[in-house]
Amino acid sequence: MHIQTRVGLLLAFAAVLGARPAAAQADSVTPAMIAQGDSIFHSKGNCYACHGTNALGAVGPNLTDSEWIHSDGSYPAIVKQVTTGVPQAESKSGIVMPPKGGADLSDAEVKAVAAYVYSLSHKKPS
Repeated sequence: MHIQTRVGLLLAFAAVLGARPAAAQADSVTPAMIAQGDSIFHSKGNCYACHGTNALGAVGPNLTDSEWIHSDGSYPAIVKQVTTGVPQAESKSGIVMPPKGGADLSDAEVKAVAAYVYSLSHKKPS
């Protein structure tokens, strides 16, 4: 077998092993992260200023429904969205969301806010 074929097969195998379905990724969202994210959303993150205190939308979109404007609504996508923001050129509403909402958030705080936002629209059945 040629070395290129071996490398290709190894890379494909590694990609399959490394790929995790969105449900498995969401398993990394814990109640503690959600609670921390709720606190950050309503305080130093200033998320409430655009998304409203109940996250039902104001200047920014509603975060409690199943409609996702700039991502697929998965936990990793929300982490990315909070991290990178939404530039005006990509904003469907024309409103800019600065990276991290313009707040000074650590990576762990971004993940906590994303966990809280994810929990708002991905409620577990009672």
